[in-house]
Amino acid sequence: MSIYDIKVQNRKGEEFALAELKCLEELYKKYHDRGLEILDFPCNQFGHEAPGNDDEIHQFCTLKYNTTFDQFKKIDVNGENASPLYQYLKGQIQNDEINGTKNKLAMKGVEVLSTTCKKPGDIKWNFTKFLIDKEGKVIGRYSPTIKPEEMEPKIKELLNIN
Repeated sequence: MSIYDIKVQNRKGEEFALAELKCLEELYKKYHDRGLEILDFPCNQFGHEAPGNDDEIHQFCTLKYNTTFDQFKKIDVNGENASPLYQYLKGQIQNDEINGTKNKLAMKGVEVLSTTCKKPGDIKWNFTKFLIDKEGKVIGRYSPTIKPEEMEPKIKELLNIN
């Protein structure tokens, strides 16, 4: 099984097969120089940071942060209603990569505060990031304390950029 076997819902509630991303990869190769795909799945399980409906969250992210990447329907990432995508992702890599003692202490504090982090592998807070290769294999899992630029060397490696 790979990520491409899973279907999710976009923010309008329409089914989206992640297998379509494989086709997007071909388009990116052809038309977008060294493209990287980002998928945003809002979740309200952590400090109620995403309380709005899907359209409100999309509008907020678009206006405040000028996001242009794909945003999907709000989901649960932990518990009995966890999205099949996140069940799969958590099953592939159960621990976040955390750099530095300060970040480790911060994430321990978050773990204590999180009411949905009950099992090993559960997502501890919003902005946990997964890095997935072009074949759909989960390569890395990064804590919210890891900045995107800290992932850049691995991203460049996966995109064959020297």
